[in-house]
Amino acid sequence: MNAALRHLSSLLLLVFLALPALAQTESDDGDVMLVADHVYVTGESILTAEGHVEALMNGSRILAPKIVYDQKADKVYITGPIRIIQGQEATIVASSAELDKGFQNGILRSARVVLNQQVQLAANQLDRVEGRYNILTKTSVTSCRVCETEGAPLWHIRARRVVHDQEERQIYFDHASLLVRDVPIMYFPHLRLPDPTLDRSNGFLIPTINSTSQLSYGVKFPYFFTLGNYRDLTLTPYISSETKTLEFRYRQAFKKGRIYINGAISDDTILPGETRAYIFVDGQFDLPRDYKLTFDLKAVTDESYLTDYDYSDDDRLVSDITARRAKRDENTRFALLHYHSLRENEDNSTLPTMVAVAETERRYFPTALGGELRASLETHAHVRESDLDVDGRDVARLNAALLWKRNWTMPSGLRAGIIGELAFDAYRTEDDSTVASYDQAFTPTVAAQFGYPMTKQGADGATYRLEPVAQIGWTGGNNLDIANDESTRVEFDEGNLLSLSRFPSYDRRERGLSGAIGLNWARTTTKGWRGNFTIGQVYHQENQVDFTESSGLSGTVSDFLLAGQIITKNGFDLTARTLFDHENGLTKAAARAGWNNKKLKLDASYVWLGVDPAEDRNSILSEWTIDSEYRIARHWTGLFDWRYDAGSGRTAEAGVGVEYRNECVKVELSVSRRFSTSTTVQSSTNIGLSLALLGFSIKSGNRSYDRTCGHT
Repeated sequence: MNAALRHLSSLLLLVFLALPALAQTESDDGDVMLVADHVYVTGESILTAEGHVEALMNGSRILAPKIVYDQKADKVYITGPIRIIQGQEATIVASSAELDKGFQNGILRSARVVLNQQVQLAANQLDRVEGRYNILTKTSVTSCRVCETEGAPLWHIRARRVVHDQEERQIYFDHASLLVRDVPIMYFPHLRLPDPTLDRSNGFLIPTINSTSQLSYGVKFPYFFTLGNYRDLTLTPYISSETKTLEFRYRQAFKKGRIYINGAISDDTILPGETRAYIFVDGQFDLPRDYKLTFDLKAVTDESYLTDYDYSDDDRLVSDITARRAKRDENTRFALLHYHSLRENEDNSTLPTMVAVAETERRYFPTALGGELRASLETHAHVRESDLDVDGRDVARLNAALLWKRNWTMPSGLRAGIIGELAFDAYRTEDDSTVASYDQAFTPTVAAQFGYPMTKQGADGATYRLEPVAQIGWTGGNNLDIANDESTRVEFDEGNLLSLSRFPSYDRRERGLSGAIGLNWARTTTKGWRGNFTIGQVYHQENQVDFTESSGLSGTVSDFLLAGQIITKNGFDLTARTLFDHENGLTKAAARAGWNNKKLKLDASYVWLGVDPAEDRNSILSEWTIDSEYRIARHWTGLFDWRYDAGSGRTAEAGVGVEYRNECVKVELSVSRRFSTSTTVQSSTNIGLSLALLGFSIKSGNRSYDRTCGHT
């Protein structure tokens, strides 16, 4: 049939179907567009379309070999096989159908409905009601791939009657049975599930089964509440013979922010007669004048609750409320922080639990001087609950600085820069008779930096970069008569090799004449391989007594800093850093390796710290950590995590698990063990089992797990 005849047939049907609508004052039905190989009229009221028939009506598309429209009966008769496509969300397949002209009401026989290209509803008959409801009788529902040669699907729900409400996007079951390989497992008189196109709906989520050595066997039954379009609440009763727990999660989105609240309340046999609970509140909001408000608040009733229930591994809870504005030439922050230690050997009354900070840094580019000018101002205060002398020390400080720097690139390629800074520090100390109650000082600093970057293109297309760097500087002034509260832990790395001071705060500064040298090397290939390496050392004219032995900076000559990174195109990433003294060997060492590809996800780290009483470390700290998963086969994944304390020669945590997943089900079994030497936190073993039927409330997402007919 040529194109002109097709268009003529379409126009003929449009006119034919529109005639009765012209006589009505209102019509809920839209026009129908129909394309077919043959269109003819029989008698005065019957129009027949045959051969590759395609009809479009109200966003629905019908494909069939034959469609007959009876004007007097106002019925449409469709001969199958029929395929009705309703956008991207639903497809209906049937052997035959009898519908009204608007396709809003009717009957489809031997029907199968596919929702979101995953969930299938197969029935002897489908009744279409008011263009909203699909009522199916003797129905089988599954999200598993159904193959004619493989018998029953892995799981399916068989129901006497199923109603699919397309407006509310809900599926209602009457007298439903859950079957696994055609074996009945559970029966539900009535059951409601959201259809897979719905993102949020009231109802139960997937339950989980847990078994721990402290809490015995237990089950969690989460229930999800939608509280409008922008809020929701999840309540999860956790029931076992040893605990009665209610977990909760509240989320709300605002026009300019959001808030999350997670928590739980428990009555258990671990601490009988006591109510145990925790709450974590996290949020962020946009404020006027480009400020961002963020808050992360944490509280718990006792030291072991979080680990007993595996809610968190934190052994120090840090709560903060921060308002920040970051621009190209400005960084301003106002923050209030609270620290609460859960460690057995720490007393919260003698820790600086409350901290308040207000700071700003701005930069300018003066044309008269050239270069860059930075001005900074910071106020800080931290207090302890205790009033004891020394142990109850409270500190308030004011720090201001004006820094100017300028860089040049010489014709030879040498890069040179000069830095000048004038800093002011003022400290107020209370409850510490060993230091002055108030002290202040100005600190001048000048420094010059040099670098000579060299690049080269290799025969293989790789780019090489080699740059020797050096700095010489002088810092004047004298140390203040104040306690070292904020600079007790110093990190010496490639980021601060060329720094004016490597102390993390202002209560300690590097004084006198100093110098630093280093060498940076990098290689980048055209095939995705990248590598870089840094070696450096720092020199001081005067002994810097406030640096600890393990910082690598004590004395007049620092340890050698060695740091590097390798990244390959196959997902492997290795980062390592160490401080090395040719007389005493390693001072610190840390490494992290990651490998991420289609089969393997690996994250491993190692840290080694030598003995240093000044950092409260009386024995070597050496620890391995591994977190990994490996896709053993198409549907099977192995899980493994391990934390090993090499210093004490014992395992701290270990866990193994296995996961089976295909397009319609996800099952995970895990076993973990936590070893503890604390008297407040006990060792425990945890066994977890979770089962999720994918396709309804949980999207399958990754199509690589999908089975195909003829293959498992």
